[in-house]
Amino acid sequence: MTKKAKQPWPTKKAMDQIYDMKLWGGKTFDFYSGTGSHDPNIITPYLDKVITFLNSHKTPLTVCDLGCGDFNIGRHLVKHTKKYIAVDIVETLIKRNQALYTAKNLEFHCLDIAKDKLPSTDCVILRQVLQHLSNAEILSIVKTLKTYKYIILTEHIPTGSFTPNIDIISGQGIRLKHNSGIDLLESPFNLTIKDKTLLDQYSLEPGKGRIVTIVYQVF
Repeated sequence: MTKKAKQPWPTKKAMDQIYDMKLWGGKTFDFYSGTGSHDPNIITPYLDKVITFLNSHKTPLTVCDLGCGDFNIGRHLVKHTKKYIAVDIVETLIKRNQALYTAKNLEFHCLDIAKDKLPSTDCVILRQVLQHLSNAEILSIVKTLKTYKYIILTEHIPTGSFTPNIDIISGQGIRLKHNSGIDLLESPFNLTIKDKTLLDQYSLEPGKGRIVTIVYQVF
């Protein structure tokens, strides 16, 4: 009897569909990770702050970019690191990135960050990734996040007060319509950290929330 192939997780199917159907926009692009990865008003100050953080260390950091997407942001950070490992769940996207971007200190890996073993580095970058995932998947990821010294986390959250971590089904949408957003320090994630620093914040048009980047020092 032929053994049936293991079916991919729904998250992988969802992310494949997002890029295949261009649900995040970018009709003229082969792959497009959304406005949050391309709007200069959003990404320019973000890059300035992250590059300053990376360059503040005497010894360059090794970095793992979880959910690297179309790499429009990560490509600017590579030269400021000792090693840069970019990870995404969409295999065709990773193959495309490997063809477009090369550097001695750059690697691309196709991994499901909620179930696969992740690379060991000094710092991990998660830019608007967790907001698309279910609480169960985030809980799995948080177990690994505890092993990194620094976490650079960017999330799209409501303006003002909100209820953290309302559960959703993994996919294109985020928690904003539920007046919720990800806060790793709150239940059910309860990430224990040594310190945190607000690195960058961008307010969108009224009713659209804000994009916030925080650096967590875990140990």
